Amino acid sequence: MQNKNDKRIRLKAKIRARIQGTKERPRLSVFRSNKFIYAQVIDDATGKTLAQASDVKTKKGTKTERAQEVGKMIAEVCLKEKINKVVFDRNGFKYTGRIKLVADEARKGGLQF
Repeated sequence: MQNKNDKRIRLKAKIRARIQGTKERPRLSVFRSNKFIYAQVIDDATGKTLAQASDVKTKKGTKTERAQEVGKMIAEVCLKEKINKVVFDRNGFKYTGRIKLVADEARKGGLQF
């Protein structure tokens, strides 16, 4: 019997084989833990993180509200860095719930996927 984490890691490897972040269109990677949610914009050509946002320091609100805030924050930081287009990487998670909320708020904030 395999656990969910093993399945997610295999799925993540398949997704990463298909998508690649470039300088013109970096990769927006979203990671969800039981307590927090993290978003990073990564240029895979150089291996550098261009922008990041998380809800680690935010203690108020529900997990869904904090996920929406992370989406807004990552969009603001990207626009300051003059990043308009990104490739979305859901990191092996299903595109529902908090992952979808981060993506939706980033789109509303001005990022194009």
